[in-house]
Amino acid sequence: MPNRRERRAQAKANRRGVPSQYDQTQGRGRSGMIDEYQLQQKSIRLQEGTDGKEWKPSGGNVEETETLLTTNPNYSNPKMFKAPHSVRQWFRVGSWTLIALAIIAFFVVMWLPSHPMWLIATVSGVFIVGVVSLFFTAGNSKDNPNLDQNGTAV
Repeated sequence: MPNRRERRAQAKANRRGVPSQYDQTQGRGRSGMIDEYQLQQKSIRLQEGTDGKEWKPSGGNVEETETLLTTNPNYSNPKMFKAPHSVRQWFRVGSWTLIALAIIAFFVVMWLPSHPMWLIATVSGVFIVGVVSLFFTAGNSKDNPNLDQNGTAV
C-alpha cells in the first residue's frame, strides 16, 4: 500500500489532468508542458465570463483614431494609370521597360542551346540598370496617396 506522500502526489497529478501513462516528464519539472486540466478550466471560465477583469490597454493614453488617420481609406483613383507628365515619370516608365525587356530577354537566352557569356552578362546588366534607376526616379513618399503618415500601406 502506498504511503501518504505517494497518495497525495498521485491525487495532485490526477487533478492536473496528466495521467501517469502520458506523463512525459516522469516526475521532472513541467515548465514547458501543456496542462490539459488548466486549459479546460480556462476555457470554462472564458465561456462563463468569469475569467478576471476586462482587458484594457496599459500602454498609456490612447488617442482617437480619427485624429491619427490623415489619409482617406476610401480613396479610389478612377484614372489610376495617367500619362507621364514629367521627365522623372518618363524615366520611371523607361526603367520599368528596361526591367520588362530584361526579363523577356532572360527567358529567350534561357532557351537557347548555347549560352554565350557576353549575352547573359548583357541581359543581367540591363536588368540591374533598370532596377537601380528605379531608386533614382522614385517619387516622394509624401505624395503617395496609398501611404499613411507613417509610410504604411493603406
